[in-house]
Amino acid sequence: MARVNVNQIRAMKLTGDKIAMLTAYDYSTARLVDEAGIPLILVGDSLGVVILGYDSTIPVTMEDMLHHTKAVVRGTQKALVIGDMPFMTYTISAEQALRNAGRFIQEAGAQAVKLEGGVTVADTVRRIVDCGIPVCGHIGLTPQSINALGGHKIQGKTQATAQKLLDDAVALEQAGAFAVVLETVPAPLAALVTKQIGIPTIGIGAGVGCDGQVQVINDMLGSFTDFVPKHAKQYCKLSDIIKTAVTEYLNEVKSGAFPTDKNSFTMDEAILANLTKTGCCQKQE
Repeated sequence: MARVNVNQIRAMKLTGDKIAMLTAYDYSTARLVDEAGIPLILVGDSLGVVILGYDSTIPVTMEDMLHHTKAVVRGTQKALVIGDMPFMTYTISAEQALRNAGRFIQEAGAQAVKLEGGVTVADTVRRIVDCGIPVCGHIGLTPQSINALGGHKIQGKTQATAQKLLDDAVALEQAGAFAVVLETVPAPLAALVTKQIGIPTIGIGAGVGCDGQVQVINDMLGSFTDFVPKHAKQYCKLSDIIKTAVTEYLNEVKSGAFPTDKNSFTMDEAILANLTKTGCCQKQE
């Protein structure tokens, strides 16, 4: 089965076919997401928060990302898998960025990488793309720059910052990115950017005017309970389902209701009857 490719993603903008992207961080989840027909799976550095328990994405390492990306790739057959390049793995030099992007493709089996920034990383994006590695951009609220941004704030609300966002999007398109994520951007501005560039925009907290949407799967499924972002819609409350199931398991173990014969294995009773204490179990005289 052939995977979705970047040319197909670009074509979806031209045909007006909305693009659905989700994050995944493990084999089992990735397999379900893939079977459901999601064309783009992002192994996001958001795993630092929702999987590893950090308070931001900044502590996430290349080894963390490669480990989880490998698992996601093993769980997919159709979706295009994008590996998220973590903090300080692409900003020191173009050579560093190319080396780390190459690891996502060669070691982890991803088909593309994502990195944050616009004009400032455009040359790096161009270098990576020129070497045959597809790149998805990410502008607006860029979580790796959260300290510089002063928190999780809406981006592009002033004349200067709105112009910067548009300039960043254009720069990424010109550098060869096949798509760009717009995070926490006013919906009218995201819609304008979408019309102004020729590559797909993938919104997260950026309104319906984008060419597609991305969500952190733990937010969408309601399994991450520390906080619920405004941009997230919980399609189910998995945390309640899990806690109910675990509580039932706990009670059945304590009462002896689990396991039953259905969950157990049998053996020849004659063998059991002929067992005797031998060897180390015998008391030494």
